[in-house]
Amino acid sequence: MPRNEDIQSLAQLVEDYCCSAITGGREAQEIADEPHRKIYDAMLYSIKAGGKRLRPIIMMLTAKMCGKKPESVLPFAAAIEMIHTYSLIHDDLPAMDNDDLRRGKPTNHKVFGEAIAILAGDALLTKAFETAATYSEPGVDKERVLRAVSILARLSGTDGMVGGQVIDIESHNEDLELLRYLHLLKTGALIRASGVIGATLSGASEEQIEAVDEYCRNLGIAFQIQDDILDVTGSVEELGKPIGSDEENNKSTYVTLCGLERAQQMVDEYTRKAVESLDIFENNDELVALAHRLVGRKV
Repeated sequence: MPRNEDIQSLAQLVEDYCCSAITGGREAQEIADEPHRKIYDAMLYSIKAGGKRLRPIIMMLTAKMCGKKPESVLPFAAAIEMIHTYSLIHDDLPAMDNDDLRRGKPTNHKVFGEAIAILAGDALLTKAFETAATYSEPGVDKERVLRAVSILARLSGTDGMVGGQVIDIESHNEDLELLRYLHLLKTGALIRASGVIGATLSGASEEQIEAVDEYCRNLGIAFQIQDDILDVTGSVEELGKPIGSDEENNKSTYVTLCGLERAQQMVDEYTRKAVESLDIFENNDELVALAHRLVGRKV
């Protein structure tokens, strides 16, 4: 089982790498002299706002499970966190969910204004691919690197997270299968990208990549259902963001469609499926433990 301090160490490693990539390794004073310095401030504000760093941690633990050092995939791990952060900035905008708090702090547009927040999201998305392009692990087949870039782009876009966002905006009907599909894209796509990229860059076989993909698909749904539960049972102090927002926005959730008790059962069922997917790996204990940890989380 990964120790809390090990997880925190990986999370800090990702944050530091993101910050260095955003500033180009320059010191704060150098950035302060830039006429467009506000965009750096806005990007760093959201990157440094905290969070679980779940996606990069999944990528790094997958690499470790496949026999590589977690740090070996760091450029892509930072890239996935930048993409996730950009999505949160845009998701909080008045035109989307119109949220004032994220991780216990004012949302990006509340601090920097809507225009800069939009541009900060755009900048993080483009910086993500610039950062991924710096990947140069010795001995890794270039075809695998190109495949990883393709996965990152596809699952971030219309066939992944962005597509899920569109469904979330346009659909409020009580269709459990559509809700599942929505979350496979909106929440699950970047989780899938994290695991599959980690396995791909680490030389995993096609069977192993498929197993990791199945783990991430199920974990993504379990993670989202737990989010729906916390939106009902949690508090602003615990979650660092408004609660009950789904109900206020008239959005269907697993809780509204299935009830709280059934939703909790579904979390357990999808977590079990995720864990069983990794049976083909001998060194799967850390990802198994991570899945169980997410089930019991309060934030």
